[in-house]
Amino acid sequence: MQDYFKNVQLSEKKFFGHNSFSPSNNRSISLKSGDLNRVSREILEPALSSDYYVVFGSSFIKGWLIDELVRKGAINIHMGVSPYYRGSSCNFWASQDNNFHLVGSTIHKLSKGLDSGDILYHALPTVNDCQNTFDFTMKSVRAAHRSLVQRISDGSIKKITSEKQDSSLEISYTKNKDFNDEVAKHFLDRSDTIEMVAEVLDANRRKKSFKNAFYD
Repeated sequence: MQDYFKNVQLSEKKFFGHNSFSPSNNRSISLKSGDLNRVSREILEPALSSDYYVVFGSSFIKGWLIDELVRKGAINIHMGVSPYYRGSSCNFWASQDNNFHLVGSTIHKLSKGLDSGDILYHALPTVNDCQNTFDFTMKSVRAAHRSLVQRISDGSIKKITSEKQDSSLEISYTKNKDFNDEVAKHFLDRSDTIEMVAEVLDANRRKKSFKNAFYD
């Protein structure tokens, strides 16, 4: 597992750089994982008059906060291509299944269910600037963020009609416990090349229906 995440960190630094302080116009609050639902409305009030709300990598949001965010049309970034792959580590499992054409991210409306909101669009990586599969999956993170910056800035996200997820198309729903040392080692031992990824994309990406796709 350690070797697997070393590769993840290398790709993360390649596309996002090293850690740094937030810009001066950024305000943040630090919380432990899972503590968001314990924070009072009074504490979060300064953030509740925002123009947009984007949820990324959050623990499961409950109570008054999820009601408020859903009411205000919050957007969620799901790292995986819904409705095909849902749950956790979706892009790993798509890669493990040799479904590299289904590696990407889904930008959808936040809902009370887990990653079940209506889809706005998909953000998908290309193999450009990628040296390996870790680069390719990391680019799906960058694609999500670049697409949101662009589509919020130009206002086009407001013009997108959302679409309900078709659960009959689901290939896999995975949980954290499914990703373990054994499957990580198996994936590393395969030594898939970026040329193999490109071949899968060429053969399969046009066969799938992606909504308002953004490519990075």
